[in-house]
Amino acid sequence: MRFVPAGDLALSVEFAEEISVEINTRVRALEYLIQQKGVPGVVETVPGYRALLVYYDPAVTAYETLCEALRGLAAQTESAVLPSPRHVEIPCCYDDPELGFDLAGAAERLALTPAELVRLHTAAEYLVYFIGFAPGLPYMDLPDRLTIKRLDTPRTKTPPGSVSIGGTQCCIYPLESPGGFWVLGRTPLKLYDPAAAEPTLLRAGDRVRFVAIGRAEFDRIAASAPERADGSPGARESK
Repeated sequence: MRFVPAGDLALSVEFAEEISVEINTRVRALEYLIQQKGVPGVVETVPGYRALLVYYDPAVTAYETLCEALRGLAAQTESAVLPSPRHVEIPCCYDDPELGFDLAGAAERLALTPAELVRLHTAAEYLVYFIGFAPGLPYMDLPDRLTIKRLDTPRTKTPPGSVSIGGTQCCIYPLESPGGFWVLGRTPLKLYDPAAAEPTLLRAGDRVRFVAIGRAEFDRIAASAPERADGSPGARESK
């Protein structure tokens, strides 16, 4: 583990040079311990795959003082008990080519039928490592069988809600943006709603499952999507 200055208002606590559940759990544990202990001077934390970015107020705490406090907490991250994760179900319409416009191509690349690809994609549980790149975009892992090279030519526009895979990752585009992932389907849920009490639908540490729905169900849920603005989570938490 090492501390790396990130300008004059933040530092990065780096645990390792690898992507793994173990390392990411330590990152989230450190964030949790900082919140629980109320470390003086810390104003915001941002988890990543293998590091935690810690913003602080230099008028309250010095860099060296903060590093010492974080070093003590980091030593506890391997044994820290985190709150139970949320298990979230995300409805996804795969069977309409207008929404899952790369499904057939991705299936062919993986030597699967589209139905087999959907079955494998919905059978897995996905860990949200962190939220990044765009507001509300979850970085999730992917079963080895679904590992796929990204598109040779990225799109300039990807619709919001697109459920996609690329490399060893699965993601959901929260906003229209360029993208190089294969779009398997689309969820009618809003991943990012700045007017909601909790703007991002998912959090680091969530466990996600995709539930296949038809186009009629997609349209029905999409029509009720404004519910997110009143603080509704918009996705069903499973037990």
